[in-house]
Amino acid sequence: MVLVTAPEITYASEIDFENDVYPILEDNCLFCHGEDEQESGLRLDRRGYMLRGGDSGLAAVVPEHPEKSYLIDVINHVDKEMAMPPDEDKIADEDIDLITRWIQAGAVWPGQMDDIAEEEIDHWAFLPPQTEFDQDCIDDFLREKLAGAGLSFSDTADARSLIRRASIVLTGLTPTPERTAQFIRAFAEDGDAEERNAAYENLIDELLASPHFGERWAQHWLDVIRWAETNGSESNLYRKNAWMYRDYVVRSFNEDKPYDEFIREQLAGDVLGHGDATGFLVAGPHVPAATVGQEPTAIRQARADRMDEVLQTVGASMMGVTIGCARCHNHKFDPISIQDYYSMSAAFQDVEFGSRFPELADDHPRVLRSTQLRSDLDKLREEMRSNGWAWVEDWTGYEEVHFPTQTIDEMRIVFNGRWVMLDEMEILEASGEHRNVLAPELGAVITDNPSTHVASQPTGNLNNGVFGTKGWRGVSKKGNKETPWLQFEFPKTVSVSSIRLSSNREDFLETDYLEGMNKSKYGDFNIEMRDANGQWRPFASTAAMRKKSTDNEQRQALQQRIQEVIGALIIEGPQPAFLAQFVEPVETFVLARGSPESPRDRVHAAAPKRLGGDLGIDPESPGALRRKAFADWLVSPENPLTARVMANRIWHHIFGSGIVPTPSDFGLAGAPPTHPELLDWLTGQFIESNWSMKSMVRMIVLSDAFKQSNAPNEAGLAKDATAQLLWRFPPRRVEAEVIRDSVLQASGRLDPTIGGPSYRIHNVKKRYAQWEVVDNHGDETWRRMLYQERMRRVDDRIFTAFDFPDCGQIRAKRPVSTTPLQALNLMNSDFVVTQATLLAERARSERGDAIDAQVIRCFELLLCRQPSQDDLEASIEVAKTQSLELLCRTLINTNEFAFLP
Repeated sequence: MVLVTAPEITYASEIDFENDVYPILEDNCLFCHGEDEQESGLRLDRRGYMLRGGDSGLAAVVPEHPEKSYLIDVINHVDKEMAMPPDEDKIADEDIDLITRWIQAGAVWPGQMDDIAEEEIDHWAFLPPQTEFDQDCIDDFLREKLAGAGLSFSDTADARSLIRRASIVLTGLTPTPERTAQFIRAFAEDGDAEERNAAYENLIDELLASPHFGERWAQHWLDVIRWAETNGSESNLYRKNAWMYRDYVVRSFNEDKPYDEFIREQLAGDVLGHGDATGFLVAGPHVPAATVGQEPTAIRQARADRMDEVLQTVGASMMGVTIGCARCHNHKFDPISIQDYYSMSAAFQDVEFGSRFPELADDHPRVLRSTQLRSDLDKLREEMRSNGWAWVEDWTGYEEVHFPTQTIDEMRIVFNGRWVMLDEMEILEASGEHRNVLAPELGAVITDNPSTHVASQPTGNLNNGVFGTKGWRGVSKKGNKETPWLQFEFPKTVSVSSIRLSSNREDFLETDYLEGMNKSKYGDFNIEMRDANGQWRPFASTAAMRKKSTDNEQRQALQQRIQEVIGALIIEGPQPAFLAQFVEPVETFVLARGSPESPRDRVHAAAPKRLGGDLGIDPESPGALRRKAFADWLVSPENPLTARVMANRIWHHIFGSGIVPTPSDFGLAGAPPTHPELLDWLTGQFIESNWSMKSMVRMIVLSDAFKQSNAPNEAGLAKDATAQLLWRFPPRRVEAEVIRDSVLQASGRLDPTIGGPSYRIHNVKKRYAQWEVVDNHGDETWRRMLYQERMRRVDDRIFTAFDFPDCGQIRAKRPVSTTPLQALNLMNSDFVVTQATLLAERARSERGDAIDAQVIRCFELLLCRQPSQDDLEASIEVAKTQSLELLCRTLINTNEFAFLP
């Protein structure tokens, strides 16, 4: 920290600082907060340090504002835990009064009025990247470092290892035996070097173009941001359609969306035509309102906790710093103050955890698919209407009742049941935009049956736009022969043809897979209008609609097709999804010690001050503009972190360890880079390639370093046992997903479908019960593991043992453990037993009855090679004395299958 001292100037003051104030500080404070010792990072022997404050991040002295000066709080023992002097009585009241008046008068300290205490930034990660280099490529940097250690690259790996390695790193899938054989022929050791290079480059380009590339690399990103489909709280509720964000990430990697654009869309996709990208903001866990309760302090604390989850996600994934450390005090290691933390939170103050309809551009795949499906639905509906038929559509969380067009100024709905609950109702016009004529601004009057009226849940709740349990109720008490009804009076005549109604649409929008969900609590009803004599007469009945739909085959077939289109729309079209809700931003304050009950100075949206964090926007800007401005700051050329962090992250996923071994912590507490110049060079290349992630991946996997053998040698092990200098390709166990997906691919049963809802392995549960795994091996689960329901705090009973993250913590780098349970799961789990049976059946089908041919095929399908003579003899013995299925389970258990070559 630098203290800049101004020339001495004489200031007039009624308080003599040197004789009146300084002695108080000297007697009570400077022993712990002076030049020699600074408890809690606080110095009180210089004015500049007073203004800066200590680790708390709160200024000890704010001239002219004693009420904002933390020094006044602690000497007044406002907070008993922070009372100063510690373990002693308060200093004399007259001394406190003197210090208070001194601050009120401007905290004049002669000779130090222009002192400024600033943190020096000399940590490499916060400085601009180097731009001048003597080296021209990745291998030049690595060879130079190796030479300094007396090491050199290993020989190039064999063709089989190269294709297996590249396929797993780039797509997460092992290559087929046929593609492996083709590459081995093209990469023949006795072939021309140029032809071999061409064969390898063609392989890499093929893998980069594979739709499975996006699936593989999306998994890495989802790990970092802790994305999951449940909230992780006590109830651990399912997040409805959260998978839409996962599909956005897969699509972004496959399209090679520039990384700067990828960032902008995830922070402000709602104003950029990519509303499905904002699932990033609410990827972390949260406690829902029902669990928080109604206590105001608990509500404020929960809101602060949710904002912290947002900042942790942004900080770890995009900035590579531990932002959360500054929530209660200045960061212990990095130049991030508590003011920076809350200024950042102001940039995201409009974010709330919840669901909404995503804002999507006209050319978004979901919009295009929706247009097609809506057209199909309109045609089917028109066919129903042309026959004069009425019908009920099930949209899961609500129903739509369609009937021949009626031109009316009044309408009544009479329910068959004696207990009715609705949270919202819409009556839709027959033409045009199908306007809701019950919208409050149109002036419709809604009344209900006085004899079934419930005062606490009146008719006004039916069209207030609020979904949930606080709607309208009608109850016919014992002895009352009447049932509930609703009457609608319109200020002018309207032509209507459908009604949309629900009992608890909030549940439908927010969560799923709970017992008793999406049940209507209104039953069947008649729709009535007045006849010429002014009497109410029914013109449609939902009970009759349902019965007639089963009596007429043509009508039944049409309605079934309507439901099929609705089902496709719910999955493939724009639908409400857990992608964040946006609320009106409130004022943001620094919270002393992180407590919402101790607000201090107001702050406005900004990034960390010491990193040039001025966003250049009006303090009262709307939330979307704040988030977009923050994203622009993240990807600005002056930002030293963003491109560095992603370039390192890509390197990490290719080699198993980053140039910075702590991929989400580039601060002083993180590990230093092994090759700082190389990282800066990669950063420059990344930006120059228009932030192309595929270009960065391609460049790295085409390097000699990536193509090396992973074989050990004595010199390398002696000097660099973990191969950080990359004298060989570092061997490592593949992830849980790769093991599972490769087994499915070998058996020939892998469903390659890209995207869509996750496959289910859990039960349907009560709201506060826990999820249980009920089927993680049946044929409906045979998709890539990326698409398995990603539940927090739930063990999938097979692959969690292989360090699959629980999504509760940032997981930039998965741990690799070795436990007996892993071998047991790969030998005896239902999934492996089933797949081994299918694999053996495939080998028999493709190779006939000869045991040796079957064994060879199993080796090809699982290990992409033929067995050696010893392997063959031992394997035939197992197949004959035990079974071919057991041999397959044994091969799945080998290191060769589970490790990257």
